[in-house]
This record gives sequence, structure tokens and C-alpha cells, in this order.
Amino acid sequence: MFYFIRHGKTDYSQQNTKFYTGFGVHLSPLSQKGIQQIQAAAGDPRLKGTNLILCSPYTRALQTAAILSRKLDAEIAVETDLHEWLADRRYRYTDDQTAETCYQEYMDNDGLYPAGTDPIWENAEMMRSRVLSVLEKYRRYPKVIVAGHGMMIQAVTGSRHPKNGEIIAFDW
Repeated sequence: MFYFIRHGKTDYSQQNTKFYTGFGVHLSPLSQKGIQQIQAAAGDPRLKGTNLILCSPYTRALQTAAILSRKLDAEIAVETDLHEWLADRRYRYTDDQTAETCYQEYMDNDGLYPAGTDPIWENAEMMRSRVLSVLEKYRRYPKVIVAGHGMMIQAVTGSRHPKNGEIIAFDW
């Protein structure tokens, strides 16, 4: 059984500063509220006895995994393919306006490419496939937490977009 948990609320106050420009925004940590959200989520009885915590390489997910690890006494494994949705699936930096336009196209089309198009953004099926290929490696564990991102969780589980700190169960 996998338990996806969306990272806590993030502190983006340094976005677009010299350290947090472009992909650097993924260095943004959890806010104090985000830390509290994950500490509360760690008490969820479904997480008791967790065998392993997988997480995205982004700071907000790593910090989420670290809090859960400390509370649940479980090891962490970082998996780079558990990253959030890509505004540019070629892993190129897109400026904020382009990323926002791509996000809006994704949302307007429910994560599907409009017929006859090949946008630069990652569609929902690509994201789902990417994440499931990671989870496949860990299916032998009885209980795994996946600390990650809302769009990723939604694409894999078919759920609505989870709130910060929300847990979504996923049985293969």
C-alpha cells in the first residue's frame, strides 16, 4: 500500500531572488504552517508501521519526508522522478509567464493534449507513467509513504488535487 502525502505549505517568499530563480524555486522550504501540517499528518494512524518513505528531490518534499521519518522511524529514499509536473518536459527553464500559460493549458484540458497538438508541458499520463515506474521498484514493501506534489498525486491516484499535508491512499 502506498500513502501519498502532499508536502506542507511552502515558503516562496524568496522566489525570484538570486538564489530562487528558475528551477531554484524548488529550493524553497516549508513555511512554519507547512511544518505544523506535516507534524499533524505524521500522527495519522494509517502511517503507523511505515516501511519506507519515498520523496521528490525538491526541498519542500525532502523536508516533509524528514519530519515524517523522525516521527515514524522510517528510512527515506529520494527518487528524482517523483518531481512535480513539468511546464517544459524537456527539462528546460521556462520563465514564470510561460510556466503559468502552460499550467493554464494543462488545467483547461484536464491534463490532456488538445487533439493534433504537442505542447511542451508534461501531460497527466506522462506524469502518471513516470511516477508508477518509480513505485514499481517498491511494491514489495507493505507500507510506503510517498512525499510529493499535488499534481503528481492527482495524476497517479485520480483524486482531486490534495491539500497541503493531505494523505491519499493508493493500492496498486
